[in-house]
Amino acid sequence: MILIAGGAGYIGSHVNKELARRGFKTAVFDNLVYGHREFAKWGTFFEGDLANPGQLRTVFREHPVEAVMHFSAYAYVGESVEDPGKYYRNNVANTLNLLEVMREFRVRHFIFSSTCATYGNPVRIPIDENHPQAPINPYGHTKLMVERILRDCDHAYGLRYASLRYFNAAGADPEAEVGEWHDPETHLIPLVLDAASGQRENVRIFGTDYDTPDGTCIRDYIHVNDLADAHIRALEYLRNGGGSDVFNLGNGNGFSVKEVIEEARTVTGKDIPVVEADRRPGDPPVLIGSSEKIRKTLGWEPQYAALTDIIGTAWAWHQKLLNQ
Repeated sequence: MILIAGGAGYIGSHVNKELARRGFKTAVFDNLVYGHREFAKWGTFFEGDLANPGQLRTVFREHPVEAVMHFSAYAYVGESVEDPGKYYRNNVANTLNLLEVMREFRVRHFIFSSTCATYGNPVRIPIDENHPQAPINPYGHTKLMVERILRDCDHAYGLRYASLRYFNAAGADPEAEVGEWHDPETHLIPLVLDAASGQRENVRIFGTDYDTPDGTCIRDYIHVNDLADAHIRALEYLRNGGGSDVFNLGNGNGFSVKEVIEEARTVTGKDIPVVEADRRPGDPPVLIGSSEKIRKTLGWEPQYAALTDIIGTAWAWHQKLLNQ
């Protein structure tokens, strides 16, 4: 059985569905602070908190957990700056609780949801796994801390892990059973779709004077189903004797804010009002990742690389939410 910590959230729920589709038995462990109970549609659900190791031990005692996938992190960058203690407690201390219980029950395979935020401001593009790691906010620091903890646990306890450093997760399950559903929402594509559907008056573009072809920031968007496939490939890699490693997850292509908005207009057939605003501090002009390592090592290839596919699946899910 695969334990999915945070399996009722955006990425965890898509991974859970794909694991179930491929025949894995799963258990979802989630406190539902940001997750949705209705997203835990596959496997067994346990409402619990990583801050309570006793709840974790109950799951491990009652079920033959063979590996853990960990998505239970707070991920609002601005909030992490305003309340870093909240982020260090949840993202670092609670991860230590999970790792300690894994050690007690001799579970040695761990897939970690990391982030390109561990790199900080890029010194070269595309960003590969050897790029310097210098986070610029507490959220990024917490993820880097866990990566270092995992490295030490590998050396000391024989834990085998894969850390997957995402770029911009986007899109939704093509069958619209689960999707992106955050409160508050901060990601560009759902904000654009809110504006397309009239749920929001407009979408704000923060900065139009960057050194990019159209003056707006460029980001690397990766479909959530491609993320799910990468997690399962990483799991199989560890189960087959692979050593601990880190992998970037991105398309290797960048799309500007204006390109995303224009594509959303095409996909939705809607006018999307835009308001241009000043730059936000800390936004690099370009963030594009190299995923050559995971392609070569795990044979991973994105299946939803086109921006049309990413926005199209997100729009189908968005419409379903509106009609609930």
